[in-house]
Amino acid sequence: MSCDKNIINRLKRAEGQLRGIQKMIDEEKECVDIVTQLTAVRSSIDRVMGLIVAENLRDCLNTPSNDPSIQEKKIEQAVQMIIKK
Repeated sequence: MSCDKNIINRLKRAEGQLRGIQKMIDEEKECVDIVTQLTAVRSSIDRVMGLIVAENLRDCLNTPSNDPSIQEKKIEQAVQMIIKK
């Protein structure tokens, strides 16, 4: 996958945010502040999922399977992942 470095960096950032949230909970910070940070992490993870699905779909379209039914199934899986998001 060509965007691996970008995805890893985003995941590391989310990991850091989660550690920060754990610290906020330990320090008994305000609920609204914790939820705000959790929402930011969820948004970040959603973005990573979108990037992975988009890259997978792009790869599927750029290097199609010799079997049209397999190709169609891969595209449908990608679409379903996007819809479920």
